[in-house]
Amino acid sequence: MDDADLDAQAMLRVAAGDRRAFAWLFDRYHASVARFALRFVGNRERAEELTQDIFVKLYRNARAYQPTARFKTFLFRVATNHCLNEVRRGEYRTPHAPDGGDTEGGEMEGPRGDRPDAALEGRELERAVSEALAGMSARERAAFTMCRFEGMAYRDIADALEASESAVKSLIHRATLAVARRIEALQAGTVPARSRA
Repeated sequence: MDDADLDAQAMLRVAAGDRRAFAWLFDRYHASVARFALRFVGNRERAEELTQDIFVKLYRNARAYQPTARFKTFLFRVATNHCLNEVRRGEYRTPHAPDGGDTEGGEMEGPRGDRPDAALEGRELERAVSEALAGMSARERAAFTMCRFEGMAYRDIADALEASESAVKSLIHRATLAVARRIEALQAGTVPARSRA
C-alpha cells in the first residue's frame, strides 16, 4: 500500500470520528502546511496560527473528503482557500523574506563546512526567491509553492486551485520566470544585497 492509500484510509477514519487517525495526518503534514502558509503571510507565528486553523477546517470537513481525490490535494485545497482568504483581507503585505529567511520551515543554519561565503550565498538566494514570491499574485505563489516546494503534480495543483491544468502551467511558468529574473539580477549584482532586508 502506497502513502497516498494510507493517507486516504486515515482520512476516511477521521470522517468516522477517529482522532488518532487525525493526529497521524497532522504529524505527517503539519510542516508542509506551515511552510505553505509562511509563504503567504511571511510571519512564522501567524503561519502557525493559520496552520492550526487549516487543520481544524480539515477535521470539520472530513466527511466531504472523497477517496477519488488524493488526500494531499484535498488538504492543499483547504490550505489554499484559507490562505487566499487571509491575504484577500488585505492585512498582509508579504515581506521580502519570511521570518528566519528559510525554505524548509526551520531556522537558516550557519555554514556546515568551512565556507562561510556559501552560507551567505544561500541566504541571498533564498532572499531573492522570497522577494520574487512577494511580487507574485496569490494564485501564482500558491501554484509555484505547491509545485517547487511540495513536489505536487500539475493535475493535483489544478484540483487544489480548482483550475485547469493549462491555467496552472501558466501560473507556474510566470512565477518561475519571476524567480529566474530575480536570481539573475542578484547574480548580475544589480540588486544591492542589503536592499532586500
